Amino acid sequence: MVLLHLGDIHFGKSLCGFDLIDDQRYILDQILNMIEDKKVDAVLIAGDVYDRAIPSEAATNLLNDFLNQLVKRSVTVFMISGNHDSDERLNFGSELFRTNNIYISSVFRGSMFSQTLRDEYGEVCIWLLPFVKASQVKRYYPDSKIESYDDAVRTIIENEQIDNDKRNVIIAHQFVAGKHADPVTAGSESVAVQNVGLVEKISCSCFDPFDYVALGHIHSAQSVGRDTVRYSGSPLKYSLSEINNEKSVPVITLKEKGDVGIELVPLKPKRDVRHIKGKMNILLDKVNVVDTDDYMYVTLTDEDVIEDVMGIFRKTYPNTVKIDYDNSHTREMEKIDITEISGNKTYEEIVSEFYNYVFGTDITEEEMSVMKEAAKEAGIIDETN
Repeated sequence: MVLLHLGDIHFGKSLCGFDLIDDQRYILDQILNMIEDKKVDAVLIAGDVYDRAIPSEAATNLLNDFLNQLVKRSVTVFMISGNHDSDERLNFGSELFRTNNIYISSVFRGSMFSQTLRDEYGEVCIWLLPFVKASQVKRYYPDSKIESYDDAVRTIIENEQIDNDKRNVIIAHQFVAGKHADPVTAGSESVAVQNVGLVEKISCSCFDPFDYVALGHIHSAQSVGRDTVRYSGSPLKYSLSEINNEKSVPVITLKEKGDVGIELVPLKPKRDVRHIKGKMNILLDKVNVVDTDDYMYVTLTDEDVIEDVMGIFRKTYPNTVKIDYDNSHTREMEKIDITEISGNKTYEEIVSEFYNYVFGTDITEEEMSVMKEAAKEAGIIDETN
């Protein structure tokens, strides 16, 4: 049996204001071709299907189109919710979907959903564990000691009737750590992942009963603890820290019990994410300009702030997403203790002084207005101010 493992698609994701729907559609077309080439029997989607709890119309349409294409190819689909998904929204229509062999588990109701597939080697049991918190699991197992996510997942699995003589595959969306190391985060995951504490970590040993563990939650493709406990990673680069990541899709071949083959099939995006650094005149020299349609992060080493620098760069690189500076001013700022600067000053005073220090001029009213709006959205200042 051949399985294809996806996770963290984040339908509706944007990159610093750039809509990625076309990029996602492009990469899904590659995956559909891969499914045909590899003769895939089932697709496992390990959560964070959408980028936000209330997805856009374009995002829902893209998921709908993808599922329709899988049904046309007679591919069985197993999908769970992640921490970015709305449980109930993703669960909508799940009973109807099952008639087309699309199985969705987005709400934990005390036990895992499972479905049995069959091939020439016998039965394969697919188990679906949507994203859960320890508090959710406690409701169903009040007599169990559940103080961490690890306790919660162990309790769920120990209370299932898993036949160890059969081949078992689980799909889960959690922060799973190996015996000696945590997984490598990509930077575009939620803050909760990047600052995860001991309570949220789950040991890979929780999943010992399973022949393959299809994980979502971490955007860098990697195995955890053993080769068959694996994060697929996101199919596209969603942050600057993923620039050096090579995106791929795990294709899993199950033969007899204990024989699990894993092939990482590379993906090529419509637009890559790149980072360039140097003086502006050198970076924009025609000799150095390549792949102008890529998403560009730019770090300028010029000492002086350049007026309308974004507009200048977008004439050459229309998909420039961010520009920052690395010069003597910014390096000096890194040495400053911000707690000493703030004191009892207002937000406007702090921003004004910081702006003047970095750029050597006063901030304009329009720029201050933008900073205040950003601070309100981030919850730094009260929206009534």
